[in-house]
Amino acid sequence: MLAKNFDAKSVESKWRAAWEAAKLGACNPATSAQPYTIMMPPPNVTGTLHMGHALTMGLQDLLIRYSRMMGRDSLWQPGTDHAGIAVQAIVDRKLDSEGTTKDAIGREAFLARAWEWKEESGGTITRQLRALGSCPDWDRERFTMDAGLSKAVTKVFIELYEQGLIYKDTRLVNWDTKLQTAISDLEVEQEETQGHLWHLRYPLENDPNRVLIVATTRPETMLGDTGVAVNPQDARFKDLIGQHLILPVTGRAIPIVGDEHADPTKGSGAVKITPAHDFNDFEVGRRHGLEMLNILNRDGTLNEAVPKAYQGLSVLAARTKILAEAKAGGWLEKVEDHVLQVPKGDRSKTIIEPFLTEQWYVDAKTLAQPAIRAVETGKTKFIPENWTKTYFEWMRNIEPWCISRQLWWGHQIPAWYDEVGKVYVAVDKAAAQAQAGQGVTLIRDPDVLDTWFSSALWPFSTLGWPQQTAALEKYYPGDVLVTGFDIIFFWVARMMMMGLHFMGEVPFREVYIHALVRDEQGAKMSKSKGNVIDPLDVSGQYGTDALRFTLTSMASPGTDIKLAISHVEDSRNFVTKIWNMAKYAEMKECVAPTDFDPSSVQHALNKWILGELAAAQTQIEKALKTYHFNEVAAALYHFTWDLYCPWYLEFTKPLMESRNAVLVIETKATLAYTLGHLIHLMHPLMPFLTEELWESYVRMANGAEPGLLGARAMPAVPRVDSIKARKDLALIRELIVAVRTAKAELNIPPGTRVSPLVIAPSAETIRCLEEFASLLSFVGRMDEIKIAEGAPEGAVTLVVSGMTFALPLAGLVDLSAERDRLAKEYAKAEAGIEKLNKTLGNPSFLERAPKDVVAKQKAEKAALEEELKLLKEAGDRLARL
Repeated sequence: MLAKNFDAKSVESKWRAAWEAAKLGACNPATSAQPYTIMMPPPNVTGTLHMGHALTMGLQDLLIRYSRMMGRDSLWQPGTDHAGIAVQAIVDRKLDSEGTTKDAIGREAFLARAWEWKEESGGTITRQLRALGSCPDWDRERFTMDAGLSKAVTKVFIELYEQGLIYKDTRLVNWDTKLQTAISDLEVEQEETQGHLWHLRYPLENDPNRVLIVATTRPETMLGDTGVAVNPQDARFKDLIGQHLILPVTGRAIPIVGDEHADPTKGSGAVKITPAHDFNDFEVGRRHGLEMLNILNRDGTLNEAVPKAYQGLSVLAARTKILAEAKAGGWLEKVEDHVLQVPKGDRSKTIIEPFLTEQWYVDAKTLAQPAIRAVETGKTKFIPENWTKTYFEWMRNIEPWCISRQLWWGHQIPAWYDEVGKVYVAVDKAAAQAQAGQGVTLIRDPDVLDTWFSSALWPFSTLGWPQQTAALEKYYPGDVLVTGFDIIFFWVARMMMMGLHFMGEVPFREVYIHALVRDEQGAKMSKSKGNVIDPLDVSGQYGTDALRFTLTSMASPGTDIKLAISHVEDSRNFVTKIWNMAKYAEMKECVAPTDFDPSSVQHALNKWILGELAAAQTQIEKALKTYHFNEVAAALYHFTWDLYCPWYLEFTKPLMESRNAVLVIETKATLAYTLGHLIHLMHPLMPFLTEELWESYVRMANGAEPGLLGARAMPAVPRVDSIKARKDLALIRELIVAVRTAKAELNIPPGTRVSPLVIAPSAETIRCLEEFASLLSFVGRMDEIKIAEGAPEGAVTLVVSGMTFALPLAGLVDLSAERDRLAKEYAKAEAGIEKLNKTLGNPSFLERAPKDVVAKQKAEKAALEEELKLLKEAGDRLARL
């Protein structure tokens, strides 16, 4: 028997354990069933669940549960990423708290500590994913540094190196001076800062009285200037191209070059070029053969390439000294306030420096070409389609991919160097020694690979590659990848490149780019703003099903989610509604025979609800094919909240009291069948609630064999001739709503029985009203509906489905008193709106009041305006009487 209330906490722990014990998420490569594959974007092993995870994992779980119930051999491949920088930072902090460092304990001991931390704490996020009901194939869980994946990484590196697609080069990278490693663009956060723009005077070598003025937000970088650029079309400077300027402080002569990078409309039109410390300048420097002068040490201090007085200074100290000299020497033209974006490391929070250093690179431009063609030809499709443009922009302008990191935690690069620096790339030291020859001393490259390198192999390395496994053959390529837009380039594009290069096929056929989850005002969630909503806190308070349903209902393609707790409260109420409707069915002892045939029902009410169920399921199937998840939730909500509970269940009450035993049996069977069918459709969105209902009542009511709902087949769309029934019930429901509305407007108690008239009805209308007279009486509180030629005086006219009805008011309403009441209510609402308009029209209030207070005032005004509209309609109706 169902409990009085749905206890989410106890139910969730029970079914999580049951699903894992039954291996609900397990795939089976040996079966002949059609595969369906989703590769879980591996969260960082250091990570904890945030609302973006809750959204993407919830949508993936929905798809995988649905495909499983549709008979597909479904693999949702789970796992975690080793998160190189994050883990190294954690272990570094632990060592610091112990009064030691990684350099003091050595690489081997450091890695042992990192693995120890991973085993102890690294499963936090997968435990949290389990808490949200995620049901992948947990037995296949992988880690980007486990033995199998490490073999794949080594093989890929060696093959790309041998093919000339991996090489060493000296280029600019994002350099974290605290961690002392190159980092990716994704690990750089841009922080808006109020700064300055300093305009400096550079004298001409052959004419010291003539100067070029350059502007910079970082005057200390002038120590690394090796040129100044002007636009070759700028008439002011054409005669200077090829001449030299004298760089203040250093006295070095630097050339003036003509380059389109210089914009004649900005500043003075002349731009200082620091190739070793600015990404744009680096390209200008390469085009003109300028010296690449690196002025920084790995820790961000100035090195020996600068005048002695500046050596060893921090960047900020050097800036202060430069500006003092500029002011004293008269070559500081002017200073302007300037808002700029300062790059900072997302882990270290230190300023990131463009840094010239030798690193390992992948020839991404060559690998990108097949990946571009795959999307151009439709082998892989982006949803929403507009992300295709973003993908092409990135891929067609792709730069070499820096894959080396100056860390210890990660896949160490399989390269060894001899005493003269010659490199030997091999699977292990023995193989490298064989290349170099016996007696040659080899030292391994200390760097590790960018974590995106191993993640790029995820779709096939997790399936056993380079071995040709049954899983690899069956589940590659995947059906869909569900991810956020921020890693289209970092992960999606690189999986495309690696998949096509090593597997000869795209890694997934579709890429669904989900929205961002923002706060209710549309702001991005961040700890600094204090607007982060913790999914585990929310699910703990309202239930996981309520959270999952909320996020699904708001997941409209291309639209960010503005999440408010009130939305989750509404979904919790929906969960309660579903529980209560099942309790009603149980109380009425509704059961359906195992051979129940929807096409065999006779009563129009039962045909109607089966037809609406079929329409909802068809809509759900269509929406899932196009990833309109919000429409899936909307179809379920509409059927349940708007049709099944308020209408069908209410309409069944008089039918179940009928003396017609056949009708009673049919109605109870239809109710039990539709409930069971609906629970199947809801399961992928609300797995805990539905699994509990299935086991506790619905399964027995439908005569099904014991077993998990999530392991059952999705029932086929009901086949029933419901066209006439749906038309009839539309009229009946619309009439009941019209009478209820009229009662409410006229202040007539809802339970008051009325006797409407139907004006000159058609024979079909008469038949419908007579057939459903018992429902109109029981649910609509209407006595016999009589036929009239016209509306009598003092009656309210109602137009329903093109038919005219009249509601006589004699004895029901004191028209004069009701007009007075409406006038008073109207005046009260008007006064409330006027008061709110004064408050909301006050600029001081809008500036100083908290956002939630302003929002509350606006909501109150909107509610009063809606009330005013309804009161006016009621008054107009009375005025016509």
